[in-house]
Amino acid sequence: MKAVLAALMLFTAACGEKSADVSPAVANTAAGEIQLTGRVVDNANLLTPEKKLALTSKLVALENETSDQLVVVTLPDLKGAKLDVVAQSLGNGWGIGRADIDNGVLLVVAPKERQVRIQVGYGLEGLLTDQRAAVVVREMLPKFRAGDLPAGIELGVDRIQSVLLSDRVRPRYLNEARRKAAA
Repeated sequence: MKAVLAALMLFTAACGEKSADVSPAVANTAAGEIQLTGRVVDNANLLTPEKKLALTSKLVALENETSDQLVVVTLPDLKGAKLDVVAQSLGNGWGIGRADIDNGVLLVVAPKERQVRIQVGYGLEGLLTDQRAAVVVREMLPKFRAGDLPAGIELGVDRIQSVLLSDRVRPRYLNEARRKAAA
């Protein structure tokens, strides 16, 4: 998984505040401490067991219908690492999505740092574009600002799911299939 989307501030509209540069080694260390335990990895303990189960059911249904893998991750602390680097390390390290079409997505929430990120595999970048992901995050922000992080996460999952279900043709996979057929 190797996509890059802009990390957005969750609770404040303040922009222009840049995070300090952090080496990939720091991010990899932070990411290495996080284990893939299921489709919802709630290390920040934001979700009730019932909410986690409901989200997991949605994510299983999405994968069964599209083969796309969406994983929700909450992080208690980024330990000085940049969210984009941690998210990419998690996606790559966990191997989210099918290897042949790279169709994984991570929804990563770091409440302490007030950041959220949607990390998209190359195979879905034509569908879940940076612009669409930014819209999803903007729709989540009112819930986060109101202090209802679980509702914001659920809204994000629903919106990402809606985008992924809107078009079943995966651009990269389709191009590879056409190339193989022409050979």
